[in-house]
Amino acid sequence: MKCRILVAEDEAPIREGIVTAFADNGYDVVATGNGREAIRRLEEENFDLVISDVRMPDKDGLEVLRRARGLNEEAMVIMMTAYGTVEHAVQAMREGAFDYLQKPFNLEDLEFRVAKALEHVRLRDQVRYLEDRITTDFRCENMIGTSRTIRDIFRVIQKVAPSNAAILVQGETGTGKELIAAAVHQHSLRREAAFVKMNCAALPETLLESELFGHEKGAFTGADRQRIGRFELANSGTLFLDEIGNMSAGIQAKVLRALQEQEFERVGGTRTVKVDVRLVAATNRDLAKAIAEGHFREDLFYRLNVVGIAVPPLRERKEDIEPLAEHFVARYARELNKPVAGVAPEALRVLRRYNWPGNIRELENTVERAVLMTESNRIEYDDVAMLGRSESGRGETALPVRLPPQGMSLEEIEKEVLLEALRMSNWVQKEAAILLAISSRAMNYKVKKFAITHPSWKKNRDPEVQDSGDDTDSALANARKLTNP
Repeated sequence: MKCRILVAEDEAPIREGIVTAFADNGYDVVATGNGREAIRRLEEENFDLVISDVRMPDKDGLEVLRRARGLNEEAMVIMMTAYGTVEHAVQAMREGAFDYLQKPFNLEDLEFRVAKALEHVRLRDQVRYLEDRITTDFRCENMIGTSRTIRDIFRVIQKVAPSNAAILVQGETGTGKELIAAAVHQHSLRREAAFVKMNCAALPETLLESELFGHEKGAFTGADRQRIGRFELANSGTLFLDEIGNMSAGIQAKVLRALQEQEFERVGGTRTVKVDVRLVAATNRDLAKAIAEGHFREDLFYRLNVVGIAVPPLRERKEDIEPLAEHFVARYARELNKPVAGVAPEALRVLRRYNWPGNIRELENTVERAVLMTESNRIEYDDVAMLGRSESGRGETALPVRLPPQGMSLEEIEKEVLLEALRMSNWVQKEAAILLAISSRAMNYKVKKFAITHPSWKKNRDPEVQDSGDDTDSALANARKLTNP
């Protein structure tokens, strides 16, 4: 879309020269010869930039400026003023003009100032967009999930965010640990300050120390200037350290001191730098095991784990797959400008059955590809069928039932298979029946026969099986033993 410029200039040769120059450069230019007409056009049309002379008939340039700013307080206006009327230019700048030129001027100078003004608009809009993304994408209410576990995480974030307590987020890769850290920051009293991120696994120890704490000029070969580290950049805000379990013992000791004392020295420096930083750390490693093996400091663990948040993998909260998939479909349909809305039931069944080793990140990539490739107005079975053909056995859940040494009855095996089908179908009996190639009536009969129940069936379950939860839990435990020998 062309940039629209309004030119208000009563001298015809100057006006026509400006119009010709900017029209030739691809701008949509509208020209007027007096202030009254300029104000009328401003009230009826939208312009990206106004170029106005100060002295004009009817209404002068200052009145044009005031009307432009009245209609849009962020309007970009460049004023032109004749020699000897600089005081008008000063007044215009005070009232919000972006810039001014003194006549006579060359067109190259005007073109430069126009480009600078439009770049200012672009950067302003970009910053506003990014701030809006941070504010909306990282709010708890925008973290997608309906499972009880996710709702519990929401509540924890809302309770602890206003404090300065350190938080340790633990979970597999792709489960959304960074999203949780950013939500903590946005709900904290530090939300107006910086949210600084650092992946501790991305750099070797020597560079990691410099990234965290900064360095002085000449601290090592190549250090040709002073560098500010992430702790210093996050002063008064929040520092998010991802993959903190990958830090060496030496870096762990320095991070512990920085947390305890809120101070540190840059690499190669002697001056102590004091900071006020709230730390949120994350890891996909088992830190308790790392402590036992001597790879992670126990005192640092307790300093980090004032509040612990465990994020379960997607395969353990499959009820979140549908809302997440719908969210990603809407996002990528908008970004790719495709009329795709929703996921077909057959495709949704495939998504639910898959084990998602890459968790939410893998689901997002899968949905993005499906939106890009689909020829329908929704995600169909064929768009995600490749998940069921995974070569590594990570696709649709297999059920290799193996008998325990003591043996078990055929009826017990039937019950375990029934439970596994229900689990794979997110406890939707109709879908479990389809997996087992039986009718809904047969499924209902078998559920009653084996006294199977689930919390999601509370309103509809048979009164005779309301107290069979313990038996179901025991059966599920046996199913896991059978399917995971």
